[in-house]
Amino acid sequence: MKIMVAIKRVVDYAVKIRVKPDKSGVETTNVKMSMNPFCEIALEEALRIKESGLASEVVAVSIGPAQCLDTLRTGLAMGADRGIHVESTANLYPLAVAKLLKALAELENPRLLILGKQAIDDDCNQTGQMVAGLLNWPQGTFASKVVLDKEKRTMTVDREVDGGLETLLLELPAVITTDLRLNQPRYATLPNIMKAKSKPIKKVTPEDLKVQLKSDLEVVQVTEPPKRKAGVILSSVDELINKLKDEAHVI
Repeated sequence: MKIMVAIKRVVDYAVKIRVKPDKSGVETTNVKMSMNPFCEIALEEALRIKESGLASEVVAVSIGPAQCLDTLRTGLAMGADRGIHVESTANLYPLAVAKLLKALAELENPRLLILGKQAIDDDCNQTGQMVAGLLNWPQGTFASKVVLDKEKRTMTVDREVDGGLETLLLELPAVITTDLRLNQPRYATLPNIMKAKSKPIKKVTPEDLKVQLKSDLEVVQVTEPPKRKAGVILSSVDELINKLKDEAHVI
């Protein structure tokens, strides 16, 4: 069984985000980039399924500019067997990414497609649901536990919802999006980093996949949130009530 995992290159989670002077977007020049943390969880889950003997191959896919090769190499160093890079310099929104992943899934024919539930740069949380709809595959989003039954060709997914946990039984092929509590991703070891240099990465373009990139979305302006005022320490409950009543006007 083949598993395909989508991984995204984003600004590292530890970097302080800065808006460009022209307010056209977030500054990425000379900024540390890394794999989206949710994508790391997705890849780790695919590798664990393979290590348990339930899958034969893990294919990592990244869509974006040439620098995405670094992210793919990280995925290969973690344990993916090979990579696919869909090279594009266009602004990619969830529907365009979903169409590209659909085309790749039809070419590669995986039994399982795993994505992070969202990316930490745009927080859209849409791509997994969209690609499942385009492929007409069942989906298990926000997965906190995944159990694969290879003989029955089904997968049980525990997902976190507002009321607690929901358990779904999905027939393969299926789409899974991963939540934070699914697993703890491994670190790439030095020997595996060296081995990753010899693993194959196939390069394709949206034109090769017969996908036309266009978007109905336009970013008008990106601005920083307003700065919050410093908090104050109050000496008594009476002082708190007075401030809530006279200054905040909430009581």
